[in-house]
Amino acid sequence: MRAGPLRMNPDLAKLQPYPFEKLRLLFAGVTPDPGHAPISFSIGEPKHATPAFIMDALTRHLGGLAAYPATAGLPSLREAIAAWLVRRYDLPAVDPVTQVLPVNGSREALFAIAQVVVDRTRDAVVLCPNPFYQIYEGAALLAGAAPVYANATPARRFGIDYAAVPDSTWRRVQLLYACSPGNPTGHVMTLDEWREVFDLSDRHGFVIASDECYSELYFDDARPPLGALEAAHRLGRKGFPRLIVFSSLSKRSNVPGMRSGFVAGDAALMKAFLLYRTYHGSAMSPAVQAASEAAWRDEGHVVDNRRRYQDKFAAALPLVRAPLETAMPDGGFYLWIGTPGDDAAFARELYRKYNVTVLPGSYLAREAHGVNPGRNHVRVALVAAPGECLEGVRRIAAFSAGLRDAG
Repeated sequence: MRAGPLRMNPDLAKLQPYPFEKLRLLFAGVTPDPGHAPISFSIGEPKHATPAFIMDALTRHLGGLAAYPATAGLPSLREAIAAWLVRRYDLPAVDPVTQVLPVNGSREALFAIAQVVVDRTRDAVVLCPNPFYQIYEGAALLAGAAPVYANATPARRFGIDYAAVPDSTWRRVQLLYACSPGNPTGHVMTLDEWREVFDLSDRHGFVIASDECYSELYFDDARPPLGALEAAHRLGRKGFPRLIVFSSLSKRSNVPGMRSGFVAGDAALMKAFLLYRTYHGSAMSPAVQAASEAAWRDEGHVVDNRRRYQDKFAAALPLVRAPLETAMPDGGFYLWIGTPGDDAAFARELYRKYNVTVLPGSYLAREAHGVNPGRNHVRVALVAAPGECLEGVRRIAAFSAGLRDAG
């Protein structure tokens, strides 16, 4: 008997290719100049060395692999995370039992929260910043919601233009993703911007998911980025209503392969999220929990890591600014650079002539409100060693100067 056709989740067909798959297709058939060693600025993967004390904590606790971990995590890890939140954001208290959960990196949790929040029977909408981290869009689609986009505009220093979203759309929004510092623009949301988002959430009842994985990479030591929990506290929002934040050790502590982060916020949301995760089977390894606790309790390595990025940006920015339009981001490790023409063509020719890989900005955004806000930009991730970053930026500057002279 012949079987019928394989039936799959139809929402999978709605997913767009990931930006790096688009980049692979863009470069198909291109042979870069062999006189230049390859330099990749396209992927936001930290390249600084993992601190030895974190690796030591991981190996010392490998005996924990003999037992199943609890989804809620070890009390000591949750206490370390809660204490870090209080120190970092000057919060009065965070309950490690009801307001904190460890997760296997912020990416999987950002995806999973949509499965918890979205009621697909109600014509649901998930609002995403634009440009954006593509996990937000995929999470919305696979939760049965329609993703819609609010553009980050140069006129607002790449803050989100929520006023452009019609009220008819706001009435359908069930989940709003925010990202601060922003990927790819580096914009840090101000207290007034958070007030606007909180007011909209109060009016329409949606949940706010704040992606803060770049929070510890910034350039003014006197002004660390404002966090969503901090903003809520300063605005008198007790209990962080309808708010959940996502953070990660990947960028802060240079452990992207450890897949470790946390979620924190509204206790009612956290209770529902824990229930979902219990069935999802996403408990963190005890060895990773021990290493994570060590990382969250130490700030010295974070200060050193931040200084390295500050030095790289200070050296790179003047070289880029000469032929191209860019600015120092508020946070993160990306330069968001304007291109003199089509961003994909710029990236392809830069790769061909100078063997430098950057990510076209249009691949990180969608057409919304009559424009793709990523168009005519490229994202440059200054994640490699200082010498490699400087050499790559010099090549970008030389390529761009050549375009200017030819024009």
